[in-house]
Amino acid sequence: MPIDAEKALAAEPRTSKISWDHKDVQLYHLGIGAGARPDLADPAVDPGELRYTLESGLQVLPSFATVAGAGLGMAGLSSPGIDVDLAAVLHGGQSVRVHRPLPTEGSVVQTSKVAAVYDKVKAAVLVLRTEAADEDGPLWTSDSEIFVRGEGGFGGERGPSGRTAYPAVAPDHIVERPIRPDQALLYRLSGDWNPLHADPGFAALAGFDRPILHGLCTYGMTLKAVTDTVLDGDVTRIRSYRTRFAGVVFPGETLRIEMWTEANQVRVEVRAVERDNAMVLGDTFVEHS
Repeated sequence: MPIDAEKALAAEPRTSKISWDHKDVQLYHLGIGAGARPDLADPAVDPGELRYTLESGLQVLPSFATVAGAGLGMAGLSSPGIDVDLAAVLHGGQSVRVHRPLPTEGSVVQTSKVAAVYDKVKAAVLVLRTEAADEDGPLWTSDSEIFVRGEGGFGGERGPSGRTAYPAVAPDHIVERPIRPDQALLYRLSGDWNPLHADPGFAALAGFDRPILHGLCTYGMTLKAVTDTVLDGDVTRIRSYRTRFAGVVFPGETLRIEMWTEANQVRVEVRAVERDNAMVLGDTFVEHS
């Protein structure tokens, strides 16, 4: 069997040292749309966008953890006990918890392991966990939920569903964020070189009529929108952020980001406006101070 759950869970964690500087942070922020406010009548850059793009006063969105070191946390797919066809792999969900604000320049030891293997009958779900720490202690913990089609049915635990009921009241905030036609080409410079997001021929082989946007780009764009709308642009208030990838996004589309505010939490749903508000991110929560 391509997935040996017992062997995968017992494997020794993999460690690597990664580092970044302000240019990596700025490139990531530009890749998720920072610096562009087409909703403003004045074409000048909104001063609020400079906290994401200008090295003086630069802050770091916690979602940067997913690309730090070119996203090496996904290396868990090559762990002992896992031998899967990458064409059958889907990114089902993502979460990150920050233990303190991320610095604009840093060097950390990153530890990656398979934290869980779930049996969904028609698919297996791998939870790949990455923990990063520097000389001052833990910095972030990130989980990637990976669906592997056709690898279920081995008799393992089904695991949590992760789905919650849709809110029965209207959103407290709704914002729309346009996706530039070249957004995927810019975002991929942060380390995800999958040709699915750039090469029309490869996208066609995967069943799409054109390249799709990285799910983690939508993930970052959404966190930025919540931060700017609800948290006064203060990234240091963010404690954790999780989502379920519910559908694809194409460059050139518009994201409709709906937010429900609760005590120390924002519930979010994200839809693609041009495709009848098709859901693209569901069960999304930002915990904050």
